[in-house]
Amino acid sequence: MTDEHYPDAPPPEMFRAEYWDERFSAPERIWSGNPNLVLVAEVRGLAPGRALEVGSGEGDDARWLAEQGWEVTATDISAVALEKAAARVAEQAPGAAARITWRRADSDGWTPPEGAYDLVTSHYLPLRPERRTAVFSGLAAAVAPGGTLLLVSHALRDLEDGLPRPPWPELFPTLEEMADLVPGRDWETAVLEERPRPAVYDGTEYTIHDVVLRARRRD
Repeated sequence: MTDEHYPDAPPPEMFRAEYWDERFSAPERIWSGNPNLVLVAEVRGLAPGRALEVGSGEGDDARWLAEQGWEVTATDISAVALEKAAARVAEQAPGAAARITWRRADSDGWTPPEGAYDLVTSHYLPLRPERRTAVFSGLAAAVAPGGTLLLVSHALRDLEDGLPRPPWPELFPTLEEMADLVPGRDWETAVLEERPRPAVYDGTEYTIHDVVLRARRRD
């Protein structure tokens, strides 16, 4: 996949509900059906409580969290995604479904309540570059004292390594941006790194790098 397939900048419709409704309306799944690897690795040892997942998509992370005992609020910009996720989880894991509240919310315009969650997490959330810091800061503020913030994004080096991604560097937050979300006086940063993992696109193997931030809000 080459750059000629893309406009020079992220198109405005990419950040609108209609775009994601259309994408999620396809009969086939977009992703694997498994929870994100970073979520499992970083959350497995935490005591369950109230969790907020932003950008819940097909619901696999929300389901996994609920299966671990978390009471989950799962939000997404797409009503289609939420409807399909809720139906799938209710059919396949009714016990987990009872612990999930599905909420339609545009992360670019909705601010979660401050200090309301023991875990706030988001993976690969597509955001307008000029709004990313404000949105991520709002997610950090939603973490209760003693709670955990887990944010995961694609690393800019994926473009440099030739992965088939849209060539828009402004969509890829840096480690420095992530670090600024959790000032040392209020947070204990447990993980701040670019983490490699294998992936296959169109039969070709790649090493992907995720930007991972896990931090605990001080009591």
